[in-house]
Amino acid sequence: MIDLLVTLWPSFGHFPRFMGDRRLAGVRMNSAMITVPELDRELASIHAAVRDAGGMPLYFDVKGRQMRVTEVHENESYLDITLNHPITVKTPTEVLFKAGADFAVLDHLEEGGQRLIFQGGPRYNVFPGESLHIRHHSLAVHGSIFTVAECEKIAMVKQAGITRWFLSYVECQQDVDQFCEMVGQDAEVWLKIESQKGLNYVAQSFVKKPNLVLVEARGDLYVELEHPHEILAATKLILAKDPEACVGSRLLLSVVNEPVPSCADWSELAWLADLGYKRMMLCDELCLKEDLLSTAVNAFDAFRRNYPQATT
Repeated sequence: MIDLLVTLWPSFGHFPRFMGDRRLAGVRMNSAMITVPELDRELASIHAAVRDAGGMPLYFDVKGRQMRVTEVHENESYLDITLNHPITVKTPTEVLFKAGADFAVLDHLEEGGQRLIFQGGPRYNVFPGESLHIRHHSLAVHGSIFTVAECEKIAMVKQAGITRWFLSYVECQQDVDQFCEMVGQDAEVWLKIESQKGLNYVAQSFVKKPNLVLVEARGDLYVELEHPHEILAATKLILAKDPEACVGSRLLLSVVNEPVPSCADWSELAWLADLGYKRMMLCDELCLKEDLLSTAVNAFDAFRRNYPQATT
């Protein structure tokens, strides 16, 4: 059996439907685009939803050192944004947006490295909460790994009784140790590997423990790698270091535009299963809309039920 996880919030109209879907092994809540007051409202309805769904496992995704936009300053001539973390990087340098689908050139930094001034801007609008990628080797993210707002969210989720977590952009053992100190040493923590530094940590320092699970978070990892083909070796490395690892994002994306998954999507699911992955997770894009999520879950379940026969 291959487990499937999805990303939902209680405020989604289709939340009750999928919380009761026994084909799913868990529901992830992503903190990226939600404020503290919004989280408070979401958590207020969590207990009833879990009870009605018969105890569906819930996971809360905490944003660590990942660079995210906190404010977009109005300017018609160039992009001007504030980040959640101060950074240093050699400029000018290219910055990627929209999971690598858009870019702009960073001209210089201001306000201690937390405000970014660009040469013009990307094609599409940038919004608070969005992530970005700077692949220049000189990049360093400074300050505490968890912002004040993220610490508030962690405390609220703990108080709500949730004990399963995702931790984004894990890059060293200190990240893991600090987070476990906050949520409890016995908490179940899924470590999202989303950068080359994260892969280096997996290869050199990661020690498998019963409560720790590696996640190949391909949405960001694929963009962060210097060469696209390196995602293949990364996929094998993570599973080699953790047989319980999960592979997430960039699965079944063809259903965004077509009612039937592409041949490539079916083949990729089989390749991942052949490698030994027993846990997979759909990306946020598929989970935001009920029709897309329904198609993806149906397709995944069809694959899962027929996969053993397809390999014999």
